[in-house]
Amino acid sequence: MNFYGNKICFIGAHPDDIELGCGALIASLKDKAKITCVTLSDNQKNPSLNNLVNEHHASMNMLGVPDGNVILEAFETRCFPAQRQDILEYFIKLNKSLNPDVVFVHTRADLHQDHNTVTEEALRAFRGISVLGFDVIRSSYGFFPNILVQVTEEDVKQKIAALAKYTTYADKYYFNPEVTCATLIRNGALCEKQYAEGFETLRITGTFQ
Repeated sequence: MNFYGNKICFIGAHPDDIELGCGALIASLKDKAKITCVTLSDNQKNPSLNNLVNEHHASMNMLGVPDGNVILEAFETRCFPAQRQDILEYFIKLNKSLNPDVVFVHTRADLHQDHNTVTEEALRAFRGISVLGFDVIRSSYGFFPNILVQVTEEDVKQKIAALAKYTTYADKYYFNPEVTCATLIRNGALCEKQYAEGFETLRITGTFQ
């Protein structure tokens, strides 16, 4: 199957979510589509995360996403359910301004309250648009990809290099390059390719041609 989309929007709750779930795919798309990456919380209310904003931009740059296409908002981490209506209204405005062809958000298998809120409100705001769910391994439960997108070894290396920009999280197990590589190999095995990024179908809108 060939996927088409000129404008692709990736939405995550926190810095690092998009890179963890979609980094290799973004690396593969950087010369094929206009990519916009939107992160709702900059996590700056936590004093131990002061470097996170710079690390996020460095990580996105490593994947080939310029700063002008990286949006970082200031919704409060772990409080997204209480900000549900504000997030929905923000997404509605985002839909009008970006008019994306495909949107990537967190999988419904994600247990984090912020991640879950992002997905539910995105499905309300981006009606009529294909929406796929990505996995953030530290907070998922029961995720199994049913959309598998082949990526190259170079895409895998770029994802690992992008995650390495998060020196704040260097000791987290889910930033271990072996975990990242193993996940991409496993997804590749599911579709008989060397490497693949895996996603959940939340909504597919299209036509047969």
